Amino acid sequence: MKVAVIKYNAGNIRSVAFALERLSVEFDITDNAEEIKKADKVIFPGVGEASTTMHYLKEKKLSQLIIDLKQPVLGICLGMQLMCSHSEENDTPCLGIFEETVRQFAYRKDFKVPHMGWNSLTETKGWLESGLEDQFVYFVHSYYIDVNPYTVAVTDYNKPFSAAMKKDNFYAVQFHPEKSAKAGEVVLDLFLKVS
Repeated sequence: MKVAVIKYNAGNIRSVAFALERLSVEFDITDNAEEIKKADKVIFPGVGEASTTMHYLKEKKLSQLIIDLKQPVLGICLGMQLMCSHSEENDTPCLGIFEETVRQFAYRKDFKVPHMGWNSLTETKGWLESGLEDQFVYFVHSYYIDVNPYTVAVTDYNKPFSAAMKKDNFYAVQFHPEKSAKAGEVVLDLFLKVS
């Protein structure tokens, strides 16, 4: 099995690479369209700002490529947000794979933004059912996606939001599996086993 990790201006590509190495997975970090299309699985990581990243993806002709992929694709954090239709972060049109809006957490005195640290998964279903209910995973984000028909795991931070989603061959997680210890390894392994 060959995994392509999409190379773009995202901050957590090395962390994803280390996690795949720990799982003994063969992978390439690439922005080459043919390599990405030929891969068995694709990982779309991301740490950064939505509008800048969307501009970069369009400039490198990666945005339409991602939409057109037929093999399993995993979006991580910003990667998941960019798979949605629109982000409130700088009023950014996104890829539109999930017909959802990415919203900013409301600021309050007793409520820290970004949501940073360990939080648990609930209501896991579909590809995330295997022992992940109530497992703790690592989050760093200021924007979230409401619970919706594509949601396959929920986390609560001031309100319930989508911790993971799935539509067709597109899988997505708001948390960072590459930084989520054993639970994160399980998530990556479950994705790598989907057909």
